[in-house]
Amino acid sequence: MGNHKFKVGELVEFHPGGSYLAKTRGQYEVVRLLPSEGDGYQYRVKNTTDGHERIVREGQID
Repeated sequence: MGNHKFKVGELVEFHPGGSYLAKTRGQYEVVRLLPSEGDGYQYRVKNTTDGHERIVREGQID
């Protein structure tokens, strides 16, 4: 496996799937790089509007 695709401080768009609420979509800032969990890297991201933080998989953001 290579390196993380995104860097701390980078703004990304979160595109949840499955059971995530549609309102969780939107712009987030990467606040921490996390280790690989299964098939990809994870990130701790912070919503730029309400400040809510969550952990997301690399495939859920771009």
